Amino acid sequence: MPPDDPDASRRTLMGGLSAGLFAALATPAVAQSVAPPATAPVSDGPRLSDPRNAYPRPPFPAQQQDPPGLAGAMDPRPDHGEQSYRGSRKLVGRKALITGGDSGIGRAAAIAFAREGADVAFNYLPVEEPDAREVVRLIEDAGRKAIPLPGDIRDEAFCTKLVADAAQAMGGLDILVNNAAKQRSVDHLQDITTEQFDAVFKTNVYAMFWITKAALAHLPPGATIINTSSVNAYDPSPNIVDYAMTKGAIMIFTKAMAKQLAPQGIRVNAVAPGPIWTPLQPSGGQSPDKLPKFGADTPLGRPGQPAELAGIYVLLASPDSSFATGQVYGAVGGRGGP
Repeated sequence: MPPDDPDASRRTLMGGLSAGLFAALATPAVAQSVAPPATAPVSDGPRLSDPRNAYPRPPFPAQQQDPPGLAGAMDPRPDHGEQSYRGSRKLVGRKALITGGDSGIGRAAAIAFAREGADVAFNYLPVEEPDAREVVRLIEDAGRKAIPLPGDIRDEAFCTKLVADAAQAMGGLDILVNNAAKQRSVDHLQDITTEQFDAVFKTNVYAMFWITKAALAHLPPGATIINTSSVNAYDPSPNIVDYAMTKGAIMIFTKAMAKQLAPQGIRVNAVAPGPIWTPLQPSGGQSPDKLPKFGADTPLGRPGQPAELAGIYVLLASPDSSFATGQVYGAVGGRGGP
């Protein structure tokens, strides 16, 4: 048959297509048996953990420290996420200022922020220098800039300087965490001195007001303010009346400022922890006879650890919570809270 016969060409083409189609339909099982596709291995990610037993449970050893206390002197030592927190680049290039960043919740936030990619300035009292040096090392080990800024935030002039020094050292400021607090257990109102009342309010409320006011000159749209309130704003303990009053004020300040700053694109939220194992407790925050059972009355049967709050602060600092403002996030172990 002549090679230019159109019917022959058509028959050849259709035959080839039919053979190819048949092969494609008929051979998958054979192909798989010869070269099975690679199966992604199951990663060794976080395992299920019973929250009741995830951390030490009471009773704890009897212990007392002079205020403000050191994390390094506690038994058991608090977990701030030193070994456990793993970052995922949620805060790359951000610039954070944290008060009370040497220990407790502030330290957990500082570690987490650094491992998420942020530079961190943090305030503490000079007597807390041993804890602060550890935090500097942990931030720098994460490859970020650490700016330790010791001083007493009960002084307005120092608060103003604190913000200016932090912003200058980091080249800006876009995360503010008002976390430092003073707490003193006193069973009867008539035994709360004016000196104590004044110190608690200046540390917990006045400093937050002064620092936030100074920070507003530096915070751009997209910045976040995170205040540490407490379960005591909602379910106050009778032995820390003055402390509970300040935590209620912090909650109200958070909600009011969220409304005021929303038109500027600045979000304001708060975290309300329950009983958390920090130096605040053995340094006068709890009476010595109650400390061994601290946190035992929560439904989970134990106090929380600072590391268990780190993810909440990261969430509120990151764009993942971009529609959240004026909110109070509770982490209370099952009782009280928002």
